[in-house]
Amino acid sequence: MYNVVIIGGGIVGLATALNLKRANPKLKVAVLEKENKLATHQTGHNSGVIHSGLYYKPGSFKAKNCLDGYHALVKFCEEEEIPFDLCGKVVVATREDQLPALKTLHERGQQNGLKNLRSLDASELHEIEPHVKGIKGIYVPQTGIVDYRIVAEKYAEKFQALGGTIFLENKVKAIGETSNSLEITTNKQTLSTRQIVNCAGLQSDLVARLTGIKINYKIIPFRGEYYKLKEEKEYLVKHLIYPVPDPDFPFLGVHFTRMARGGIEAGPNAVLAFRREGYKKSDIHLGELADFLTYPGFRKVAAKYWKTGLGEMYRSFSKKAFTKALQELIPEIEENDLIVGGSGVRAQACDKDGGLIDDFLVMEGEKFINVGNAPSPAATASLAIGDQIAQMVLKKHK
Repeated sequence: MYNVVIIGGGIVGLATALNLKRANPKLKVAVLEKENKLATHQTGHNSGVIHSGLYYKPGSFKAKNCLDGYHALVKFCEEEEIPFDLCGKVVVATREDQLPALKTLHERGQQNGLKNLRSLDASELHEIEPHVKGIKGIYVPQTGIVDYRIVAEKYAEKFQALGGTIFLENKVKAIGETSNSLEITTNKQTLSTRQIVNCAGLQSDLVARLTGIKINYKIIPFRGEYYKLKEEKEYLVKHLIYPVPDPDFPFLGVHFTRMARGGIEAGPNAVLAFRREGYKKSDIHLGELADFLTYPGFRKVAAKYWKTGLGEMYRSFSKKAFTKALQELIPEIEENDLIVGGSGVRAQACDKDGGLIDDFLVMEGEKFINVGNAPSPAATASLAIGDQIAQMVLKKHK
């Protein structure tokens, strides 16, 4: 009999597991992961940015957890000798109509406790990023890069060293309840536990339904596709370079990211994936796609954002259009400077009214804790989120 079983071996699930064993080494804790290795999906396809907390509404779970998680992550990487680089980033306004949103970002950053934020005029922006064309900007020195797969693997290593158990290739098929325990049936075994923590990412709504609770959202997968700069063009980018995001759309727009493993990625777009784990255009699951397209909430999202969505889809199929979007930030970029990069899929929770849930969503029950929405900056905030979830669990084991 386990005290706690965590479903999902991504960075949030592993951070939760580690925090639980650190807080109470006597707890019997297991992690179930359906793949043959950890951190396969959102964690393993993450762009690797250590987010500073600039974007998030003051007082939100995102803002608090990002700031707390940022400091915890940096400390963890230092202690465990995980390579990272606080290289800083610039957020660039290229048009006059973006200036109010840029000002709001600066104010949010200050309210969220960011240190040494600096407003940049065009000449100062040019000094920091000589190849960027913008009228104003913000320099954010705290932002950095790291390989989150390495971070997640280190969480797992330390969790196991404390006596935790990880089961790979265990896909949850059913969850039942007896008078004194919960029964989790996987493709390989049945486990008994007192509590379940659902950190299943792209599958989290499906797992939540297995627990028997009613939820009013569905996970809609959005694929983000990247190009890479050819090595001889990497000199064009000194830091991370971001546009001013559309305040009505929960994605940050195409940007330039220095990678912890080397190289520079450009992107991503944001297009509907045709299956939950649809990393390629050819990844199609007709049943899952029909489920997304017939969901009332998604249809309302499509009606609201159809113009933006068509533009994102066009860029997915047109390298020329993708290049044009990048040229708003760096006019020197040319189509032949780009080579196909990787992609990731974001698990975006969408409610029945067509709202794209922006904040972290954690639902606490007597025997179940469901992490319903953990979008960016969840990797940065993983230790903070994991600590909060661990505290919810520990309340029941006093």
